[in-house]
Amino acid sequence: MSSNIDFKALWQQQPVSQPDMKDLMNRLYQFKQSNIRRLIKTNILLVATSLFIGFVWYYYQPQFISTKIGIVITILAMVIYLFVYNKMFALFNKIDNASDNAHYLQNLIVIKGKQRFLQHTMMNIYFIMLMAGICLYMYEYTSRMTISAGIITYAITLIWIAFNWFYLRPKTIKKQQAKLDDLIAKFEGINRQLDV
Repeated sequence: MSSNIDFKALWQQQPVSQPDMKDLMNRLYQFKQSNIRRLIKTNILLVATSLFIGFVWYYYQPQFISTKIGIVITILAMVIYLFVYNKMFALFNKIDNASDNAHYLQNLIVIKGKQRFLQHTMMNIYFIMLMAGICLYMYEYTSRMTISAGIITYAITLIWIAFNWFYLRPKTIKKQQAKLDDLIAKFEGINRQLDV
């Protein structure tokens, strides 16, 4: 009996479990549709908010320059964020069913880089501008309150912003990155199998 067993040959003869391409393509399609829906909702929400803020400015005619500057900064924050975010639409549209696995993987990696820029750099700019705009806007109205009421108003507003910044934002980012990382890992696995 020979003790020389070719483990490499035995390993290669094993049946390889191929990932279900139909399921993966379905997940890719759902990822694309989910992100396009989120993009559209964000556009509607921020445009409606900007229009409402503009209406408040027009209807209530604030007297302080700080209020007007606050309104401009707040609207500008939304416009800048939307300008950058809407560039993602073209990237999501590049994900189509006619491409090969390498193309899918390449697009997902580009989306991951852009999403990271959006979630970190642009979101930092957005929150800083939004906080500055809201604080300037509120000054005119809190100056008419008692000192304690003004402090409470600012405290509640800043706590809400901090809650969004330190709790909701990281949770959302983590969830979005996990979905994208999972898709990228699956396509990388397929590409490795095809390269063998």
